[in-house]
Amino acid sequence: PKNPLASTWFSTTRLVLLERRSTAAHHKQRGNEPAGHITHHYQSKGSKVSRRTQISPGQDAFGAIQEIISILESDPSTNWSRVDITKLRVHLVNMNLMMNTEVRGKDIKGGLEVSVTGKSQTLEAIQSMVTAHVAMIDGLNGRTGKAEKLTTGAKLIVTTKNASETAHIRGLGFYGLMVSGSHHQTHYLGVARGEAVHT
Repeated sequence: PKNPLASTWFSTTRLVLLERRSTAAHHKQRGNEPAGHITHHYQSKGSKVSRRTQISPGQDAFGAIQEIISILESDPSTNWSRVDITKLRVHLVNMNLMMNTEVRGKDIKGGLEVSVTGKSQTLEAIQSMVTAHVAMIDGLNGRTGKAEKLTTGAKLIVTTKNASETAHIRGLGFYGLMVSGSHHQTHYLGVARGEAVHT
């Protein structure tokens, strides 16, 4: 494909093709599948049972990791001595912790100002993710992005000189802005490959 990373941030449904074929062949030979991985459709007593393998890995982080591993394994230039899936897992945990934040936003001239707070691990995730992600926001669609750490979290300010884009920024809010730019897939790959990127 032209862009193997062009899936959404929340993509959890792609399985490694070889794994799916291997699993399907294995179950076909055995004739008995684990209940957690196969849906049984009983038609009537004595009739044949049709089976459908589960597509989703069942958890967002596993889905993202599985997709990245599939890409790495299909790339002959992958340097496995530098690959760090554990570091990718830490990054995904930070992203998940962002959902536990308290967000307070207010409209300002040309955009939005947001204060994001949290405690313990969530606080660390906020300070890492917001201050790093602002670089992806700044310049996108003519936006200006600024971020600073707070003792309780971080502040994000996003503005524009374009009136229609102002409404766009406010409509997206904090979480929408955090996924703007569709850079996450490339970023995941960079983390997994051991490149110098934020976690």
